[in-house]
Order: sequence, then C-alpha cells, then structure tokens
Amino acid sequence: MIDLNMDAKNKDEVIRHLAGLLKNAGYIEDLEGYVRDVYVRESEGITGIGGHVAIPHGKSDHVDHVGIAVGRTRDMIDWESYDGEPSRLFFLFAVPAHSDGAKDHLRLIAELAGKLGNDNTMRRLQTAASYDDLLEAFS
Repeated sequence: MIDLNMDAKNKDEVIRHLAGLLKNAGYIEDLEGYVRDVYVRESEGITGIGGHVAIPHGKSDHVDHVGIAVGRTRDMIDWESYDGEPSRLFFLFAVPAHSDGAKDHLRLIAELAGKLGNDNTMRRLQTAASYDDLLEAFS
C-alpha cells in the first residue's frame, strides 16, 4: 500500500490514513484497535529516524498478517525524530502480536533501517514519483 501524495496535516492523519490503507487491503481487522496499538508504541519512544523519515509501528492483536503502508506527504509533518526535524516519508508496519509476528517485526525494521542508511536510497525515496520509482529506490 503506497500513497506518495498524502494530504495529511499531522501525525494522527498520517497514522490513520496509512492504517486505513492496510485495513482496506485486509491486513488489519479493527482499525481503531490497531491505531491504539500504534500509539502505545509511539508513547514508548521516537519513531522518526531522521532525514525526514518516520517508521511508526506496533504489534497488535488486530493485525491478520504482516503488511506495510508507505506514504509521503506534500508538507513536512511534526514528528519526534532523532535529528529534531519533521518528517514527510512514512513507513507504517502492521505486525501481529504473537511471537512469530514479533520476529517478523524486528526483521522488517532491521531490513528497512539498513536500506534507509544509504544516502542515495534516501534521496531517491524522497523524490519518487511512482510506485515503480519507490521500488527502484530500494534496489
């Protein structure tokens, strides 16, 4: 699920929009329950990794199977981040709460963080105009 032209104006709109994409695609069963679980994780620590990128996530009993929604906003969104900067590129993970989901969760975050550590990848993600551009940025 990818939306490179999100019209969100704040953190809640970003999370709810991306969670809605996951719900509509069948990854989560209860939107409100899942959003609550994401906010529990948000309260535990920073999910803005810097470079205008945030990775909100949370394990949830309301997730049927692992999924990810990617979104980019037109404007910067205030988001707690390690570099103190706002974000405009978001990766929202949906991960089941059971133990296998926890393993998937850690693996996915590690893989994404490794790719996002590359400056060239980050530049390409920030300017991707299409789904194909987004995929190419990761290759």
